[in-house]
Parts: sequence; structure tokens; C-alpha cells
Amino acid sequence: MNFFTNFFRGTSAKSSVYIDISADSVAGAYAYYKEGELPVLLYTRRYPIEIRKDEPHERAMLRALTILGSTLIREGAPILMRTTGRGRADTILVSIDAPWQETSVRTERFDRQTSFVLTKSMVIAAIEKTSIVPPGKFLADESIIGTILNGYEMRDPYGKKVHRAEIIILTSFIDTRVVGGIATLIKNLYHTEHILIIAGSSLRYQAMMKVFPHERDALMLDAAGSMTSIALVRKGFLVAVVEVPSKYSTASWADHIGNELAILAQKYPLPRTIFLLAREPEIASLEEKLEAANLSKFWLSDNPPKIVPVLSSHLSGSVRQATTTPPDLQLLLMAIFGKGRSFEEQLTTHRASLLAS
Repeated sequence: MNFFTNFFRGTSAKSSVYIDISADSVAGAYAYYKEGELPVLLYTRRYPIEIRKDEPHERAMLRALTILGSTLIREGAPILMRTTGRGRADTILVSIDAPWQETSVRTERFDRQTSFVLTKSMVIAAIEKTSIVPPGKFLADESIIGTILNGYEMRDPYGKKVHRAEIIILTSFIDTRVVGGIATLIKNLYHTEHILIIAGSSLRYQAMMKVFPHERDALMLDAAGSMTSIALVRKGFLVAVVEVPSKYSTASWADHIGNELAILAQKYPLPRTIFLLAREPEIASLEEKLEAANLSKFWLSDNPPKIVPVLSSHLSGSVRQATTTPPDLQLLLMAIFGKGRSFEEQLTTHRASLLAS
């Protein structure tokens, strides 16, 4: 049993540190899980990444992360101690967004004339054989996000006899210097090598599928930071992720979104539901910009798509926040992600040991 399995399947009560790293801010939380209850965020904090004159973005991010880590230990750990009797979390999960990581989705196919039994070792061997790590990059996240056997979605595919299997994999690469700086900093703060890294787009897709399990076809427009990502979900599977390097404070933000949707529409039929993820003070203005952009032209219809602003209130049935700080959507979704895993949500290639090296 590897560390990722232990991360989600341990005792009936466990605690976690969650760290979210985006283009313009870093955030952290302590979460507590008890069997049969909603996960609870005990403490949250977010800091902006403030770039000094002539300073590399990476250095400013690591400085903000250092401040965040010290605050988590100084202020958050005592709260964890009072709640659980232990001031040390069991696990640390780091979610990283663009521009620090690059995400892609691919499908591994097994197709034979005679039936065969799909095994875990067969899947892992195929994934490792086709994994190509670009120079200067670190393979941080390789998540199985969907399995289709003989044309049908299957959550527990191992040991099944099939003729055809498709394994959908999300892969994320991070610059080696960046991941080295993050891993060293966190290890020094928490004195642990049990660190998991996952792409923010993968994590939020999986968490959103838990919150909205019946929305099998949707676009997820994630504008919670200064960069925006568009995730396309079809039949419950994440099939494409596009990063939009544009700040939403600019007037052209909706135009950039429209351009990317036009490209996606050339390859896939676009679903009519758009989930908008953003910080709550900005979400209403972003919704207005999208509505004004006349996105219906990409659906060849006069009926506009349904835009669903995702608010913290939508998550109240899945996670509870015990702090007085304003709800932080990214951290709430991290807590939801950490509650219970299924096959397609697990990392088949475990990277935590590489972070520790």
C-alpha cells in the first residue's frame, strides 16, 4: 500500500495540511476528517504574491509560501492541537496551478480481438511506457481520471474481463527548479517527506464531480486567480484543459475565453452548462462579462449557455468551515477532494518520494 492510499484510507480520524499555489497568491489550511462526518476546515489563510522590482516571479512565490508556512505553524497548529489533541497533521497535499505547472490529458487504449483481464500492473506499465518528461520538467501529477471498459464507464476496472479498455490520464509537469524550491521549503517547515503534489485543475475537477455528480457534461471556467483555466467535462470525464494567460481585470478577458471556446468547439460539442469558479467578491462581475460576450454563437443557437457561479454555499453539504475567515473556494474544494477516493481519482504513478529526494 503506497503513501497515496494511506493518505486517504487511514484511521477513522485524520488531519491534513492543504496548500494552494496559484499565479497571484498562496493559501493554506488545516483540515480534520472524522468518519461519518463532513470534513472541517479548522484554519485558513491566504497571502498575495507580491513581486518586487526586477524580481523573478518564482522567488516572490517562494517568499509568500515561506510566510504562509510559518503562519500555518504558528497560528494553525495550536488550533489543530485543541481540536484533535495533536498539533501535527498526518499528511500534506500541495495543489499547483499555472504558470507553475502545465497540464494535458491523454487516453491509453487496450484493444484486442480476444478477451483479456485488465490488471493494475498492465495499466501502470502502459502509462510509464508512454510518459515523456520534457527536459527541465518534473512529472508531478499523473492521475487516472476515468476508465471505460467495452464502451461503459467503470469505477472499479481491475480484474474485469474485456475486449476494449480506455484509461484517461491527466498529466502535470512542473519546472524542476520550482518544484525543488517548494519541496525543500515544505520539508524544512514540517520536517516530513510525506508530500503530495497535484495539479489544481485535476483536483478541482474531481472535487466538483463530487459536489455536482449529476452534471456529466460541463465546462469549468476557473478564474479564481489571475490566470483562467477552462476544463471540458464530457460524460463525467475531463477531456481537455486550456490555460488562458489573461487577467480577468482586463476588458478583453471574455474575448480570450471566447477564442478558446471557439477552438474547443472545433474538436468537441460544447456542453450547455458553464461552472464559474472565482473568488466571491469578483464572481458577479465575471458572470456579467460572460453574459455580455454572446457565447451562444459557439453553440450555433440563440439560447445562451447556463452559467452557474459556484459559491461556498453550494459546498455546504460537502464540507464545513469552522473559521471566521471568508470562505476560500480553492481550499474548500481541496477538503472535499480529500474525503474518500475511488479508482479513477488515484495517482497510479506516485511522486511524493521524488519530491523528498
